[in-house]
Amino acid sequence: MEGNKTFVGPFHRPRCLAAAAPGGKAKLTHPGKAILAGGIAGGIEICITFPTEYVKTQLQLDERANPPKYRGIGDCVKQTVQGHGVRGLYRGLSSLLYGSIPKSAVRFGMFEFLSNYAKDESGRLDSTRGLLCGLGAGVMEAVLAVCPMETIKVKFIHDQTSANPKYRGFFHGVREIIRTQGLRGTYQGLTATVLKQGSNQAIRFYVMTSLRNWYKGDDPNKAINPVLTGIFGATAGAASVFGNTPLDVIKTRMQGLEAHKYKSTLDCAVKILKYEGVAAFYKGTVPRLGRVCLDVAIVFIIYEEVVKVLNTVWKTE
Repeated sequence: MEGNKTFVGPFHRPRCLAAAAPGGKAKLTHPGKAILAGGIAGGIEICITFPTEYVKTQLQLDERANPPKYRGIGDCVKQTVQGHGVRGLYRGLSSLLYGSIPKSAVRFGMFEFLSNYAKDESGRLDSTRGLLCGLGAGVMEAVLAVCPMETIKVKFIHDQTSANPKYRGFFHGVREIIRTQGLRGTYQGLTATVLKQGSNQAIRFYVMTSLRNWYKGDDPNKAINPVLTGIFGATAGAASVFGNTPLDVIKTRMQGLEAHKYKSTLDCAVKILKYEGVAAFYKGTVPRLGRVCLDVAIVFIIYEEVVKVLNTVWKTE
């Protein structure tokens, strides 16, 4: 019938989820493999990079409204080690480790699920669709894993700076937070976290997809060695840091022990701008830059290598 129109979505249906793709098509990764590989990569990565995350969070919580406790990155590390030993740099690791594994699992699982639908007939994912898939993955990980995990982590680190720390460990801390604030206490700053993680992964997967497509050219199955994967990952990580550090600062403030000072995410942003200036939105950028570049590089390297192993033992015809 003339005038009838068929809706065409932005994503294609996946042809298959096989480990091997015939006819020169790019290989598709089964979401199950992505979940497993992502979880393994996330666990290993956080054990390596946590000290820089600790320093970054401490500097962001060292608000200018009060007399600054730290004079910079080196001074923060020095005071922490002097006061709590080297183990002090790992305070809060347990809460982040428990959250990092499911976070990475959800991120890569959702990205591969969406990208399998978004790839064209040759199995190639263009940069724009890579950005959209990354956005979807970031929002999902924010809701299911990042927000509660980050809230607990920030409260743990902030608790250490108080005169009388009240959390004796991860499970005790979680019980106390839920007992005094309810389950809602683990979801402080959800809006800021969704904005941060959504933009974070959109930027990272956009850059990663663009670099991969540039390197592979007309051969979608061209292998990328781990070193190059790490370089691409570090580049994607750096781009995300400069793109959304202000959101990271707002998120950290909203999840700290003094979050009650802010009525909402917008109110937090307005107060930071009003009382501390634009520069406050970029506090902790240097330690975050180093951590994120290393973080993303490690995660992508481990993820890709684990997927290769899984492809040999887990056939998904």
